[in-house]
Order: sequence, then C-alpha cells, then structure tokens
Amino acid sequence: MEPFNARSMLDAAASATAAQPQVERRRRLSPAALAITNQKVHSAYSPVVIAGVVRLADFVLLSLVGVGLYFAYVRPIAIHWGYIASILGMSAAAVVCFQAADIYQVQIFRGQLRQMTRMISSWAFVFLLFIGVSFLVKLGGEVSRFWLSSFFCVGLAVLIAERLALRSMVRAWAHDGRLDRRTIIVGADQNGEKLIEALNADDDSDIHVLGVFDDRNDTRAMETCAGSPKLGKVDDIVEFARRTRVDLVLFALPISAETRILAMLKKLWVLPVDIRLSAHTNKLRFRPRSYSYVGKVPTLDVFEAPITDWDLVLKWLFDRVVGGLALLAALPVLGLVALAVKLDSPGPVLFRQKRFGFNNERIDVYKFRSLYHHQADPTASKVVTKNDPRVTRVGRFIRKSSLDELPQLFNVVLKGNLSLVGPRPHAVQSKLQNRLFDEAVDGYFARHRVKPGITGWAQINGWRGEVDTDEKIQKRVEFDLYYIENWSVLFDLYILLKTPFSLLTKNENAY
Repeated sequence: MEPFNARSMLDAAASATAAQPQVERRRRLSPAALAITNQKVHSAYSPVVIAGVVRLADFVLLSLVGVGLYFAYVRPIAIHWGYIASILGMSAAAVVCFQAADIYQVQIFRGQLRQMTRMISSWAFVFLLFIGVSFLVKLGGEVSRFWLSSFFCVGLAVLIAERLALRSMVRAWAHDGRLDRRTIIVGADQNGEKLIEALNADDDSDIHVLGVFDDRNDTRAMETCAGSPKLGKVDDIVEFARRTRVDLVLFALPISAETRILAMLKKLWVLPVDIRLSAHTNKLRFRPRSYSYVGKVPTLDVFEAPITDWDLVLKWLFDRVVGGLALLAALPVLGLVALAVKLDSPGPVLFRQKRFGFNNERIDVYKFRSLYHHQADPTASKVVTKNDPRVTRVGRFIRKSSLDELPQLFNVVLKGNLSLVGPRPHAVQSKLQNRLFDEAVDGYFARHRVKPGITGWAQINGWRGEVDTDEKIQKRVEFDLYYIENWSVLFDLYILLKTPFSLLTKNENAY
C-alpha cells in the first residue's frame, strides 16, 4: 500500500468526479447592483478584535520592556519577584488607563496627535501612581530610580513606535475597505435620503453605503437617493448579499409601516448580517439605552449576525487546533478506509460534491466514495434509500458508521470552508418529494448564516441520514437554528464529544 497522502487524494477526487451541469435558481439583479457585485471586495476585519489585540500587545510589550531592563540593570542573575509583580501591575494599569482615555478605537488608531497626547499623559499617570503607592508603603528606597526612569522612557518609545506602525496598518486596511461596514438602505424616499445624509455627515464613520432598495415603482421611490443609486427591490437583497459582502441592512422606513417591515424581515432574516431599524426620522422616542448607534444615527436592533468578533476567532481556533489533532489521530483509519474502498469496487477513493456553505456559497465537500462509480450522483438528484443497490458493500458500512465523512476534516483544516460543528451541508440540488429543501421548509436558508459542520446539534439528536418526510427536514432546520442562536465553544465541545455515542445509538436513518 502506498503512503497515505491527503493532497493527492483530493486531487484525484477532483479530477475523477467532475460535477455535472447544475441548474440553479439565481435572481436577476439590476445593472447597478451587478456593477457592485463584480467589484473585488476584501474580507472585513473586526474593530473589536483589532482593539483587543492592541490591548494585549500593549501589555506584552510593556511587560517585556520592564523585565528586560530589570535583568539588564538591577538583577542580572537573581529574580526579585516584587519587581516582576510591579512590572506586570504597571503594564496592566497602563492598559486600564489607555482604555479610560478612550484610545482603543479604530478611529483613534487612524489619527496621530490625539492618540499620542492621551497615551503619553496616561503613561505618565501610571508612573506617578506607582511612585505614590511606593511612598505610602515605604518601598521607595528599594526601587532603582535608574530602572524606573528607564522603564518610563523606553516604554514610552516602544508605545510610540507601536502606534506609528499600527497607524500605517489601519490606514492600509481602511484603503482596502477591510474596516468599512458595507451597508444597504431599505427605503428610497425622503426618509432614506435624510438617513444617508446623516451617515455621510460623520467624518469618523466606517459606514459605506452601497445603495438603496425599494419595492415601490411610483414617484415616492427615487432612482438616486442622496447620491446612492437604487439597486433593486427588497426581494433582490438576498441575492445581492450572497454575491458581495454586506455587513448591515438599515431600514429607513417609519416604525408606523409595521406591516411592510415585517413582510420584508421575513425575507431578510436568513442573511448573516446585522439588520437595524433607523430611528433618525421617527417621532417616537425611547430611552437612550434602547438604541444602538450607527455613527450618530440612533437605531433599533432587529437581527444580529451570529458568531462575530471574538466568538469567530474562538471558533476558528477550535476548528484549526481540535480539527488538526483529530486529523492526525484519524490518519490510520483514513488509510484503512481508503484501501477498503479501492479494493471493493473500481473508481476513485474520494467523492466530491457541491454543497451549500456559509451564506449559500457553493463549496466542494469530500467524502469516501460509497456508491458504485458509474452510479455516482454529484447533484444528489436521487436520495440514497434503505438497501439502495447503488451502495457498495464497504459503502454500507462506512455510511452507517459515518466513516465516509472523515475526509471532510481536510475541508476543516486545509480549506477552512467547513467547521467541526455546525449545520450539516446539504447538496445544492437536494430534494424532498420533488421539492428543493428551501421550498419545503420556511427559513431553510437561515441555517447557512454560519459555516456548516461535519457534525451538528441535529445529528446527535437523531436527525441524520435519509430525508423522506417533511418532519425530518423541518426538525433538522429547527435544531440547526437552535444551535446558531445558542452557540458557544462549550456547546461545540459537547456536540463533538457526544457524536461518537450518537453514531452508535441513533443511526437508524443512515443507509
């Protein structure tokens, strides 16, 4: 047997299972909308994560400077833990003071004078505080004055150098559009015009208005709204947001248009974007704490994008670390299954299929081939049923035990288009009694608001395998939506640990 090689197996599957032409329903967009979707758009960077990384960098750099100077000038060999504790305490106090001075904002990082003056005054305050505390506890004579003054000067120099480098990075990211919140406005009337003018009036705003959408074809809907073009109707928003990056949908409709708003929200909630209702022109006023603000515009939150900012970082780390370890542990099993598939029937070891990924992106998902090669079904036009003659002998075992899913660890670790845990990705042409899944279940595409996974909450609760009734697909969607709304790293870990036991006890629908 040749050595097991993941990359060669993926290449072999890609060449051997060329997908058949697929007919997909894609809504036509206006020329103005297509012009935007055809533009190259970079992925966004989270301001929350950037600010958190800068806080950590400040603490680490100041701690290294203080410890380095201590070993250089005070105690080259022995360690005085009082010094170390003081250094860590001063570094932490500096981060707290910088936070109080409000310099951990992306808009502040772009500037220079305001950032530097606040940072220098905060750093000086930390040292004055340390000197005062040392005097009160009568430790002033034990602290090296040369070390203290060196720590202040060198630490300040390092902070300034860090901020200058950060300023150039943030400006480059802003130029590439990575810090923009790409926004579409619903309502191409006077309310929409006033809203866009208010958003554009804020120089520090990160809002980039792409255009407006409106269902009305009469004189109330303007073709150009405060310089932003009308891109189409509300029904076009879902398709538009799947072809280009959209971060925020902002309604400019008055709260009194409740029926219209609810009808639109029923169409848009399946998107992985923030959806807010502008209160800029509404006469009804709530308490200030009821609002969130887009720039200086008050808004009411309707839906929030799931798993963002630090949650997204944690899930990425969980997938890469745990997924990498799982892939290493599974390599012997992968090799044995690959050999069994190859010896059982002619054809490639791996099977590639187009499935729905995050936000309806089409992704290639890899599995061990469980059907005879000449009867392969890349489009999933015919559901695999009990005692299906297309399934090979080895295929029956690996499908029942879900060993055929193991190659999807390559998707998690190498490609990053799958998670370990998430809604299971379905083939793009999967059907229930001649109806596509999204036609059979209301809100089906809402399960694509997060990245799909190898296993999920629905699977460990028994909703896996053949989908031949309305209840089975409805329950899958119901459990998937529960997972999305209640996600946490511990929830992912629980599902992952429970998966082997559910495969043994809840596999009656897996053929």
